[in-house]
Amino acid sequence: MAGKTYKAGVKDYRDSYWTPDYIPLDTDLLACFKIVTQDGVPHEEAAAAVAAESSTGTWTTVWTDLLTDMEYYKGRAYRIEPVPGDSTAFYAFVAYPIELFEEGSVVNVLTSLVGNVFGFKAIRSLRLEDLRFPIAYVMTCGGPPNGIQVERDRLNKYGRAFLGCTIKPKLGLSAKNYGMAVYECLRGGLDFTKDDENVNSQPFMRWRHRFEFVMEAVLKSQSETGERKGHYLNVTAATPEEMYKRAEFAKELGAPIIMHDYLTGGLCANTGLANWCRDNGILLHIHRAMHAVLDRNPYHGIHFRVLTKVLRLSGGDHMHSGTVVGKLEGDRNATLGWIDLMRESFVPENRERGIFFDQDWGSMPGVMPVASGGIHVWHIPALVNIFGDDSCLQFGGGTLGHPWGNAAGATANRVALEACTDARNQGRPVEREGKEVLTEAAQHSPELKVAMETWKEIKFEFDTVDKIDI
Repeated sequence: MAGKTYKAGVKDYRDSYWTPDYIPLDTDLLACFKIVTQDGVPHEEAAAAVAAESSTGTWTTVWTDLLTDMEYYKGRAYRIEPVPGDSTAFYAFVAYPIELFEEGSVVNVLTSLVGNVFGFKAIRSLRLEDLRFPIAYVMTCGGPPNGIQVERDRLNKYGRAFLGCTIKPKLGLSAKNYGMAVYECLRGGLDFTKDDENVNSQPFMRWRHRFEFVMEAVLKSQSETGERKGHYLNVTAATPEEMYKRAEFAKELGAPIIMHDYLTGGLCANTGLANWCRDNGILLHIHRAMHAVLDRNPYHGIHFRVLTKVLRLSGGDHMHSGTVVGKLEGDRNATLGWIDLMRESFVPENRERGIFFDQDWGSMPGVMPVASGGIHVWHIPALVNIFGDDSCLQFGGGTLGHPWGNAAGATANRVALEACTDARNQGRPVEREGKEVLTEAAQHSPELKVAMETWKEIKFEFDTVDKIDI
């Protein structure tokens, strides 16, 4: 390597890692970074530095470069683009040869791409906006343990979105009272109930007791309604060994689905649990706790579309995707983009949805998006239009806050969902005519009528922090 210096003996990476004439190969893993440099650092050099530090480079010339084929293994910054409407940042596109990454290990991919380079002094801020995994790499990953179609077949539910509910208060209930809340929601018409992300095995409700009372509630509601039901039993634990022990007990009790916090629990644990679920015929619900720590800052971190792709490869049958209309952050077009990345077999580049690369998933099953966070019956028309049928609409307070109790709240949600789905199937613009659709349905459902009255003034109309750069 040339070893050119420009200050204090630090190498100018442009000599080797800035290759604007490079045409990426189908087998390359492609990345798009958003970069803001320190004053005086040329864009080309910053892009090349990111390519170098995330692949084979270091800050000075080393003689061991001569012991391998650096031209073959290095990452290459091959394109720079301005960020629309923002003169402080630019996009850098980097191609990495597939041989840099261990097969089937998204842990290794992220360790390389978002490792030390994010602390590089020459860069003021850095964000991994998108990745293109080559199909050759996709095929080395296990992916979702079951997928959307298998889930529908096992549950015998077709033609509408699933309905779920997160039990509240999330912390403090005894196992028996928790199970009672689950039973009321499921008998009222929901398909699933859920442990929240921080429900593990606290002193007030140890995991084994919760699992027993919850599964008693699930089986009782099934026998009364004639429908398959489930509860996302959170098996996230302090160690992988404890996680598998909880998963095995859930299986003994007949649980159809379990849950994992894939970011706080770790991608290594998540891939192992997904493999276990595939071998044992159990559905895997994924919570994205901690994602906003990584993805909400529009200038630094990892975009959620990258975390979505990583989860699909690591393995999960459901994943929280935001709601657009609820209490949590979520730009509409961006959300539609990562919903496509969850479900579709091929997703083309679409800058209006924030997608920088074509992504071919081959035959890998899709992940079901879960809309959760501050939603209630008035949001259902929009949710049906945004998410479609292959989704789970998951309410917390929007079920449990019903003045008549959990079962009535669940019934209101079920009636509203079926009414909006039917209206959409008739060709009505359900999002625009949502009020009329719900009002018509409420004439035959006092539970829905009360729910509509209870939440008619509740809105979460705040500006989106992380918007698509178009």
